[in-house]
Amino acid sequence: MRRPPSWLSLVLLGAGVFLLVLAPLLAWYVEPRAKRTPVDVNVTTVFTGRGSYFDTDSLATRDNQKITITRRVLGDVADSERSGKAVWDVSTAVDTPETLPLNDPRKSLQWTTERWVTDRRTNRPVHCCEETPSFEGEAYLKFPFDVEKRGYRWWDNTLGGTVQLRFAGVKKIQGYEGHRFTGTVKPTKTGTRQVPGRLVGRPKQGQVLAEEWYANSGIELVADRRTGRIINARIAPRKTLRAPGGKRDAVTLLQSDGLEFTGATQREQVALASEDSGRLELVGRTAPLTSGVAGAVLAVAGVVLVARGRTRTA
Repeated sequence: MRRPPSWLSLVLLGAGVFLLVLAPLLAWYVEPRAKRTPVDVNVTTVFTGRGSYFDTDSLATRDNQKITITRRVLGDVADSERSGKAVWDVSTAVDTPETLPLNDPRKSLQWTTERWVTDRRTNRPVHCCEETPSFEGEAYLKFPFDVEKRGYRWWDNTLGGTVQLRFAGVKKIQGYEGHRFTGTVKPTKTGTRQVPGRLVGRPKQGQVLAEEWYANSGIELVADRRTGRIINARIAPRKTLRAPGGKRDAVTLLQSDGLEFTGATQREQVALASEDSGRLELVGRTAPLTSGVAGAVLAVAGVVLVARGRTRTA
């Protein structure tokens, strides 16, 4: 008479099979769905550095001044859930030592508001949901998940176009390693502005449509490889005015050789990147590997016990 398998062998075999099925499920189903741009974001990043800016009160450029750029990103959860996209509202204020203490973006040297809509999986721009401006490229507030060692097209909102970034190796920020990308923007006309003629060397003309020019001699972005979060950013913008049809800059509106994330911003971005990357590592690699190994061991143990039980009965 054949003896039925012991309860222990069945438990081990069942647990082993369950873990073996769970391993690919975590790697192929759960992890890809975890790689989605969050919609409930509320992050503030701050750049600081020294540079020059045009003082409208004195109608002169002030040099060697502290310049602060504050950017707040707030996710629109309702519109994101309704559209299935990542909808982020972005406020960027450029402040001088005089405007920063006022703590009012409306009184800043420059203040812009934007609405960015991206595909939550690919990070590609999506043109919907009252998006403004209409932007292109692969990266802006973040890079796509699983950042590759290749060039990326980064959207520069001041330029109103994309900048080709090149992969420039790895770099540690606050002890945390990320992929480094660099690029530049050659002097480019970006628009016009009505100003007194004397500002741009046309004293005999009352008002002229001066040309606005923009350049950036040093863009450096360091992104977390797994999540695409930017853990440090450094830019060297130059915004100037030229007389209509002029070949030389007449007025410097804003210029700096290096505006970079503050230490506090770097630490916050690194902490967020490390936490999110750890979650993806857990569901995409650690848990599937552990589940697979443990499942194989338990399944083999269960099969061996079943086999031994049958042998003893025979």
